[in-house]
Amino acid sequence: MKILYLDQYYNSPTMPGGSRVYEMAKRLTAAGHQVDVVTSYRDKHDESGWFATEEGGATIHWLPVSYANTMGFLRRILAFFRFAVRAAFKTASLQADVVFATSTPLTICIPGIYAAKRQKIPMVFEVRDLWPEMPIAVGALKNPLTIWVARKLERFAYRHAARVVALSPGMADGVASTGYPRDRIHVIPNSCDLDRFAPDSSAESRFRSRYPELGTGPIVLYAGTMGRVNEVSYLVRVAASVKSTTPNLRFVVFGEGSESEKTRELAKELGVLDVNYFQYDRIPKEQVVDAFLSATLITSIFAPIPEMEKNSANKFFDGLASGKPIAINYGGWQADLLGESGAGLVLDRNPEVAAKQMADFLSDSEMVEKAGLAARKLAEERFSRDKLAKELDSVLLSAVEEYKPRNTQNTLNSK
Repeated sequence: MKILYLDQYYNSPTMPGGSRVYEMAKRLTAAGHQVDVVTSYRDKHDESGWFATEEGGATIHWLPVSYANTMGFLRRILAFFRFAVRAAFKTASLQADVVFATSTPLTICIPGIYAAKRQKIPMVFEVRDLWPEMPIAVGALKNPLTIWVARKLERFAYRHAARVVALSPGMADGVASTGYPRDRIHVIPNSCDLDRFAPDSSAESRFRSRYPELGTGPIVLYAGTMGRVNEVSYLVRVAASVKSTTPNLRFVVFGEGSESEKTRELAKELGVLDVNYFQYDRIPKEQVVDAFLSATLITSIFAPIPEMEKNSANKFFDGLASGKPIAINYGGWQADLLGESGAGLVLDRNPEVAAKQMADFLSDSEMVEKAGLAARKLAEERFSRDKLAKELDSVLLSAVEEYKPRNTQNTLNSK
């Protein structure tokens, strides 16, 4: 099967950020498929054209389009459409049996649908965030006309999708609420790279020697985007609350985003910056692995926005894979998962209450060990990347097989 995989924000392990597409593409090629990934190269600021590399057996087609989380909303929208238009012509030129377009942004459906129509092949659409539900909830989309256009684009994407892959049960419910057939929606969450995060006795010494300022005490880790919805300032306030009671505890953040500097300033104001709260820029996935394996507790933090409870954050699954307890400050399916498995804890929204919860948990070494073992077990039994890649393979193949007879019949009818 020839798979045309569209993702505007592809990352290899040598780059910062989530690597779901790299990992899935690698496994699809290992299964014998030909995979072409069409994406953008965000760090290049000139106007040069397409170029290609090979990553994990897949061919990656890159288009330089500047993008950063710190960009304003309008600039990001322009980047979305600039990529969508140019990618449409590229995708139409790459022969395939199926198009697999993964959002966000929602505009990825434009080149996906264009390629599918031109080549008379099915498109499978992956929903990694509910658009426009999420930007409306956080206030990024306010103009009624813009919201109307976004909702039309969402329905347009679903209407032309042979299948939809959703990253959480809540996202699947959101897709179904638009009228899309439930039996064509498949939940394939973010998953765990068991080999990449396998126990490594030398990981902690590498990490601690790279960051000697952290000392030898327990580490609470956050590795991810620092935008408004992430509200990492919550973690700063937790750090301030435990500074005097648990002085050897270190809060370590790796990330960038629109709130990076504001969060750093708050940490300075509360007297925790470089004391028990340490904030660093993003690091490549290869280095993130050492950070996870060295941490005592992994956090996934969001602002109190109900829609965020449907998320499928990479950091949550990387934490499971590394065999570390997870702490989150939101409800939803991940909170239920932690409660059922004992793989971590759900923190109170009040930072002072959360600080006590965290300190009590970390003071019980037996509880920490049990939660870590439960996390790894969950990763192995329910969220193995290898297992979920096979499910994705099956979804893509079913779309192709269903489309073939229908397409043949349409061809015969047109003669």
